[in-house]
Amino acid sequence: MALRIKSHWQNEARERSLPEIASALAFIAWRLALDQAINLHCERFTYASDAQRLLVIQEYLVFLLQTADRLSHDRLSDEDRRMLMIALAKKVVEHVQDNSLDLLGAGDYGTPFIERLNLRSDEYAAFQWDEQEPSYALLRHLGFEIQTLMGAAPENRWVIDQVMDRDGWDAYKKFTRALNELFE
Repeated sequence: MALRIKSHWQNEARERSLPEIASALAFIAWRLALDQAINLHCERFTYASDAQRLLVIQEYLVFLLQTADRLSHDRLSDEDRRMLMIALAKKVVEHVQDNSLDLLGAGDYGTPFIERLNLRSDEYAAFQWDEQEPSYALLRHLGFEIQTLMGAAPENRWVIDQVMDRDGWDAYKKFTRALNELFE
């Protein structure tokens, strides 16, 4: 089943603030990351636990945050881009915290996510984007990180290929379309 993403404002005539756009993007990123985690399961890859599934979702969220940062580079001034990315990251952390609490119980889930985001941001900075698209090497890194999280079980042997060739691209394309539509 195809995931429907609502990325048009109800009252399109009204100007939106960067925090409003960031809030919508955070919700869209969460939905896309969750959809990609579900898709891996549908493709017969297995998760050992809900905690493991949430970590995979977080890897996709980090990738989508990097996508937002790269795509907003030419669209916004440095100050506006910084404001958008801070607001977006804060909203994504809220989604991670709230959904982790629901599934795993009490705990601080935001801080480890921020640490993951900072680590991956340094790693992703080393990769090129080809004409506003993630390079194959960047998608391979995303696939590698998800493969590492999902483990070496025989049924998860090809996760990296699934992420590189299909799921990473799918998430990127849907998120990019939503970002562009929210800024229209």
